[in-house]
Amino acid sequence: MDRCIVLVDAGYLLGAAASLLAGEPSRSRITVDHTALIQGLRERAESDTERPLLRIYWFDGAPDRVPQPEHRRLRVMPRVTVRLGALTRSDGRWAQKGVDAAMHAELTELARNRACSDIVLVTGDGDLLPGMMAAKEHGVAVHLWAVQAADGDYNQSEDLVAEADERRVLDRTWITKAVRAKEIGGICAPQPAPRPEIAAILSAPLPESSLAQTGERAADEQQQEHTAAPDAQNGAQERVPAPKGVPTPKDLAALRAPGAQPAQHPANATLRWSSDKGWVDRPGVASEPPEIASMPTLAQLTSAEQRWADREEDITTVGGDPYEVGQVFARRWMERLPEPAQVQKLSTMYPRIPHRVDGELLRYAARFGLLAHKDDQIDEHDRYAIRAGFWREIDVRTAAEHAPAGE
Repeated sequence: MDRCIVLVDAGYLLGAAASLLAGEPSRSRITVDHTALIQGLRERAESDTERPLLRIYWFDGAPDRVPQPEHRRLRVMPRVTVRLGALTRSDGRWAQKGVDAAMHAELTELARNRACSDIVLVTGDGDLLPGMMAAKEHGVAVHLWAVQAADGDYNQSEDLVAEADERRVLDRTWITKAVRAKEIGGICAPQPAPRPEIAAILSAPLPESSLAQTGERAADEQQQEHTAAPDAQNGAQERVPAPKGVPTPKDLAALRAPGAQPAQHPANATLRWSSDKGWVDRPGVASEPPEIASMPTLAQLTSAEQRWADREEDITTVGGDPYEVGQVFARRWMERLPEPAQVQKLSTMYPRIPHRVDGELLRYAARFGLLAHKDDQIDEHDRYAIRAGFWREIDVRTAAEHAPAGE
């Protein structure tokens, strides 16, 4: 049959791309536009082989072979078939199991059945050498593609390179059309529009109650250190450092009281966000107002039909970038709120998100694989970007609703 098929080892393709763009093979260091990547593979394959594409097979690993968000997006794309092996963790590192065997079986079966005239292999593993040789014996032309190596050397088996009929390199220019490196040490998304009230909060001192508690904690820490010193020398006890006096959003929200005088904020203080485990109530700090705490969650506002449509959108169009995830969640939540005035109430709580809604937001974000390489914890910068996207969408839509009709 005069048509081509592409077999992609996703572990090799994305790992090599991460090495090239981010300096290490961890896929958590890159962001992938899978739609652009698949389109690029198709166009390149049809151009190199001068044959129309029959199908792209995407081979990857997944924990317990359960499709991850990126796999669910890929398998609904035209001409894409996803094959999953196992993904296991050993010595702190992830390893694929069964992917090479699946690629070998598919390669030899396609060639034996004469399903195509040309097969493109995007891999570097020498274990596929017997399959490549068998495909050639069945009259199939085998094209081997490599990702440009970060050090300029080969990142493929030399035997595999020697046996291929045609060889091509996917260079940095080609890769960056669909893959980009994540920024490290900063937030990979624009922050929400400036809000004057948060500037006043951050420039004000902590409430007296919080400062008193910080002093008490410091005193307790000194007492514990004095008490534990003899035991520590005997190896009987290791002192656990006391938590630092860092203001939480609840501390900062308490500074909004009328008459609060701005002052220089402590240089070592950073803004801490809530988590899906809830807030820690502190004496002297007001809890969420009833009208905020009782705000409905997205799940309560979503019908069965909408839930199905949401999942379809998540699979087919949402890329999974933390900032984008926050925006999508906020858009759905705002569109389904029965009382638009609730958004105005929420706006007064910035930067806090109601506990129930915030927990639901983080659980929604976890669906997009943001937990995969972080030991079941969403990275701090990703959490910030998720909530920044949420607030940005709130700000944009609130501004649009109040804009004059002629604008």
